[in-house]
Amino acid sequence: MTKLQLLELEIETAASTTNPLLDESGQFVKPEEAVRNFSTLWKEWDIFGKFMDKLPTLIIAVVLIIIGIWLSRFLSKLAAKAMKAKGVDATVYSFISRVISAVIKLVFVLSALSMFIKITSLLAALSAAGVAIGLGLQDSVAQIASGVQILLSRPFKNGDFVEVNGLAGNVAEIRFMNTIITTADNKRIVIPNSDLTKNRIINYSAEENRRVDLNFSIGYGDDIAKAKTVVLETAMALPQVLHEPQPEVFVSSHGSSSVELVARLWCKSADYWNVYFAMQENVKLAFDKNKVNIPFEQLDVHIINN
Repeated sequence: MTKLQLLELEIETAASTTNPLLDESGQFVKPEEAVRNFSTLWKEWDIFGKFMDKLPTLIIAVVLIIIGIWLSRFLSKLAAKAMKAKGVDATVYSFISRVISAVIKLVFVLSALSMFIKITSLLAALSAAGVAIGLGLQDSVAQIASGVQILLSRPFKNGDFVEVNGLAGNVAEIRFMNTIITTADNKRIVIPNSDLTKNRIINYSAEENRRVDLNFSIGYGDDIAKAKTVVLETAMALPQVLHEPQPEVFVSSHGSSSVELVARLWCKSADYWNVYFAMQENVKLAFDKNKVNIPFEQLDVHIINN
């Protein structure tokens, strides 16, 4: 039983008897005085009255929080829609819309709490807690900071083909803590965002067009001009190869067993591997058809008989 209920029980007992009662300080009092003390105590503990006094303020606080939730959703969706219309990457506008929503909700919640408590004390406590949490989660905070940096600087986006520390693949998802890439053989690799911001990133999809460099070998007895023409005609026959800039073929070096040719072709970045593999096959077939030799490695041994 609560203290108030115990006091009511004592008063009821006093009304039916003439025995004295003990007050809160332990002194004996008469039943009439105990009744007066209870009335005073009830007035001091007028919880219902105090609640009714605070009810308008409480209603205003609840309305503020409801408005804040509605406004955060509305403005975050509006910002996401505007950024999407301007071609902003989905990962970026999704992150920014969440931040907008969280900030608006925090402002309205703090405004509601300021009606009942000193907001400065609460902010000081939250700051102290934030420092303690930050010290304990330094690595996680660093990963999140790196994720924000990637989202804002945008060195790559979803779908780009990138290479980091010898790992190459298509970007599947950019998260706050890590980035997921899928390799050509369908392996899923999770890379911490701090590794991405600290190391060199090669983005093969950043530019619309990409150059394909190919090396071919011909024999020293073959016609160089004919071999170059065969390579150029093979390249021009592929629909993915761009005619501007035009394909080029040069003699790159004189090897120990062959003359080395280098072909430089341009194509769309998405067509790179299709052009690369098609040229390797088609040039070999064209060389065979035009009697251009692809020499094996060979070594001449001279024996001197004394």
